[in-house]
Amino acid sequence: MIESTKLTRTILGGALFAAVSLASIPAFAQDFVARIGHLESEAQSRHIFLEKVAALVSERTDGNVEFQIFPSSQLGNQRQMTEGVQLGTLEATVSPAAFLGGFNPVVSVLDIPYLIPEDPEAAQALREGPFGQALLESFNRRGLVGVALWPNGKKNFTSNRPLDDVATFADQKFRVMDSRILIEQFNALGASAIALPFGELYTSLQTGVVDGEENPLDTILRMKFHEVQKYLVVSEHGAMEDVVLFNPLWWESLPDEYRSIITVAFNEVVPELTAHKAAAVADALAQIEASGNINVRVAGPEERAALRDKMFEPAKAAYVAQAGDEGAALISIYEKQVAN
Repeated sequence: MIESTKLTRTILGGALFAAVSLASIPAFAQDFVARIGHLESEAQSRHIFLEKVAALVSERTDGNVEFQIFPSSQLGNQRQMTEGVQLGTLEATVSPAAFLGGFNPVVSVLDIPYLIPEDPEAAQALREGPFGQALLESFNRRGLVGVALWPNGKKNFTSNRPLDDVATFADQKFRVMDSRILIEQFNALGASAIALPFGELYTSLQTGVVDGEENPLDTILRMKFHEVQKYLVVSEHGAMEDVVLFNPLWWESLPDEYRSIITVAFNEVVPELTAHKAAAVADALAQIEASGNINVRVAGPEERAALRDKMFEPAKAAYVAQAGDEGAALISIYEKQVAN
């Protein structure tokens, strides 16, 4: 009995020593892993700069935050990825804003032509300023955390009929995404807008179902639209913006310091991202011109101003009608910021 008591004391003493010793050892830092899905290939700007952000975040958090990047729709189409981020089955996605209107009507403000300034620094000031912050915060009410806006090129017009000036758009038929704002954009030019699936566009241009379309130059090249179009005007009228979205529970699990590091990293790379995208667009334009299949013209400042004068207000009115009071409030913030 005495030996048993001694043994018990020895075991209890050892356990107590071990507990005290473990308590004196600093806890290992919690690792945070985020899978980030997107649609583009590894060779495109979005993926290249996601990898750069991942490296910056890892370095600045001493490896405690890891981003695992999944390009080329590996984790599903954009709707599936966005829903996954809402539900928490995926930590993050970087989505074209054009694919998010069904989740958040407020984001469709980016469909308004010539909304984003042409100057890269002014554009980034808009993204990081009150307008951009209000737009990102609108995702909070939809089960998503908007962290940053990223530029991903500008849309331009092509057609099988001349696009010599603003007047020549009248009576032409253009394919659009199913967006009331884009439909009003073309109505304002006296043109007709027809909503068609993207996969049907090449054939629709080839067979004359529509006369023209609008897309970034690299998309026009990649999808070979220049092979079935006669005219291209580099108008840069429509901003193609990406939205960086995180799952709220994962985001809130991070220390404040890590959330700040991530947000700063996404905004910090924008100038380099913009330059990389511009180089890709310039290369696409050179290849389109070299093909000899299409007449290419660059719209000057006066023509772009004339296009904006025609399209901006009708598109804005369609947006406010669609997005309601939230949309009207965001437009007010935009107008106040660009006026300063």
